[in-house]
Amino acid sequence: MKKILSALFMLCLLAPAGKAQNNEIAPKSLGISFFVNDFVTPQRIRTTSLSNVLSNRNFAKLRDMTPGLAVNYFQGVGKHVDFTASLGGSFLRYPMPNKIFNDNSFLLEGAAGLNLKMVSDKYAFQPYISLGFSAHKYRSYYGATMPLGLGLKIKLFDDAHIFITSNYRVPLTTETANYHFQHGLGFAGRLSKKKEAPKVIEPPKPPSDRDGDGIIDDEDKCPDVKGLAKYQGCPIPDTDKDGINDEEDKCPTVPGLARYQGCPIPDTDKDGINDEEDKCPTVPGLARYQGCPIPDTDGDGTNDEEDKCVTIPGPKENYGCPIIPEEVKKRVNLAAKNILFVTGSSNLQKSSFKGLDDVAKIMSENPGMSLAIDGHTDNVGKDEFNQTLSDNRANSVKTYLVSKGIDESRITATGHGETMPIADNKTAKGRQQNRRSELTLSYYK
Repeated sequence: MKKILSALFMLCLLAPAGKAQNNEIAPKSLGISFFVNDFVTPQRIRTTSLSNVLSNRNFAKLRDMTPGLAVNYFQGVGKHVDFTASLGGSFLRYPMPNKIFNDNSFLLEGAAGLNLKMVSDKYAFQPYISLGFSAHKYRSYYGATMPLGLGLKIKLFDDAHIFITSNYRVPLTTETANYHFQHGLGFAGRLSKKKEAPKVIEPPKPPSDRDGDGIIDDEDKCPDVKGLAKYQGCPIPDTDKDGINDEEDKCPTVPGLARYQGCPIPDTDKDGINDEEDKCPTVPGLARYQGCPIPDTDGDGTNDEEDKCVTIPGPKENYGCPIIPEEVKKRVNLAAKNILFVTGSSNLQKSSFKGLDDVAKIMSENPGMSLAIDGHTDNVGKDEFNQTLSDNRANSVKTYLVSKGIDESRITATGHGETMPIADNKTAKGRQQNRRSELTLSYYK
């Protein structure tokens, strides 16, 4: 058994130490780990079967396992292979075959092996398969096992990592060793400093003229761009950065265009809109009219933004609309007074037609005119009935005028019911005055 321990010690000493490090090969690391030995689960597997233990979840509890501490050593020997060694101890009653111990004793375990990694050390997560050789001393007994297992290395940064291991230890000395699982969690840090690439000091270069403009670099303010001596080796400047050098730029401090010799696009009428976008470059205007003044479509001296009759000339004091002659207003008012309906209905009486025909004639002769029809009632009857009646009567007048060829878009008809009396509803004369139709001509709505 002493020969086995000696072989384990020599394996640790002979692990490669001179291999050049790179980011894919793990550096030398030393760490500490906490582990537990589980003798119970392997015993259940061997007395029943693995499938039985798995199906019944008959694994050992944590209280059935024995804890311990270990010192761990790691060194990469290739991109996918790490050499590992550990020395650990724990207190337990070792279930040695054919022997019974009455109290706990110290178990010293040493192991060496290889971690066969799925990825190189440049990755943060490195799963691996482990295999190796383990020897132990318990009281006066020596034994050996072969650990086989799985693990995961998690790099925190270049100088440290966490490792998780779980291996199954198969006895090599069947009288002094027993089957068991060992599960561990540990932390390891780099032993040696990370090598830095040596700094290369280049010898000073002799004076040169890199841009070949005849001015040596020590005196050239633009050593990589050909220039002129009068500009200390720099090209002709472009102060306003418009791509036209100052010697050819008529506006060297204001960005411009080559077709205007380095000056901005002109604004002849000074209206803030440059001539290339201004449809009226010699007359001040507004951006919303592409540099032209506000238009006056009907030429009446009132611009379209203030003109309520854009296509019909009219005086400014009437918002650009024609003034309706008093004679026409009188004819329309007379027609309105003669609008009569059958009592309690919206049917026009024949006596209304003459006046309405005159209104239709006026509107036909003045196509820009609009007409507002307002119907009113007295307060006899319910409010809802009077409102409906006034609406229907106003629309009857509109329908008649439309039948005379007047476009209905030029006419609005509104009923007001009994809400706008012009006389006292307590008298018959007052109620008669309140039962009325009003016609109002205008040139804008």
